Amino acid sequence: MRNLFDQHPVAVLPCTRMPGSSIDLLSPIRLRRLHSRWAMATALALAVGAVPLFAGGLSLAQKHETRHEIDQLEDEWRTATLSGDAKTMDSLLADDYMAITAAGTLQSRDETLANLRSGRLHFTTLTITDRKVRFYGTTAVVTSLATIQATNPDGPVTGDYRYTHVYVRDAHGVWKIVSFEASHVRKPGQHKRNEFH
Repeated sequence: MRNLFDQHPVAVLPCTRMPGSSIDLLSPIRLRRLHSRWAMATALALAVGAVPLFAGGLSLAQKHETRHEIDQLEDEWRTATLSGDAKTMDSLLADDYMAITAAGTLQSRDETLANLRSGRLHFTTLTITDRKVRFYGTTAVVTSLATIQATNPDGPVTGDYRYTHVYVRDAHGVWKIVSFEASHVRKPGQHKRNEFH
């Protein structure tokens, strides 16, 4: 099937300048170049327009399934934290996991597991609410509100904490926690208290 440019009568005219005019008539070669540029521009516009439809590379069904998977992992993390289950926690954390505690200290994967095994920080209540999960390709960012009752060597730790978990899906398709950060939610006029770390 011939395209519109092949049928255009200008395609047979030589490239000449009309006397007294600044307009060039298009040669077949210049016309093909214009057609090629038009085709590339159209393809680019279609590709850019399609980005929101396929952002993150997941269909709605896949996002729902993956969200369910992240929710399950968050529930496993909560249960392991409450029960001091270092074996389950070990399976959830990436090798390069790093935490920023509510006290502002850095904690590696090994330190986190050692603290859990020792019972240095012991939770009696850990209620999770207001969970939000966002996906960025093979990364999931989880934000939640945790209401806790716990003890550490400095004494009791209670209150509300906002925390963020960052999950990354590895080459085997397994989600691992690579980062954790917690912040104490203080009410107006409330003084700094003992933080968990």
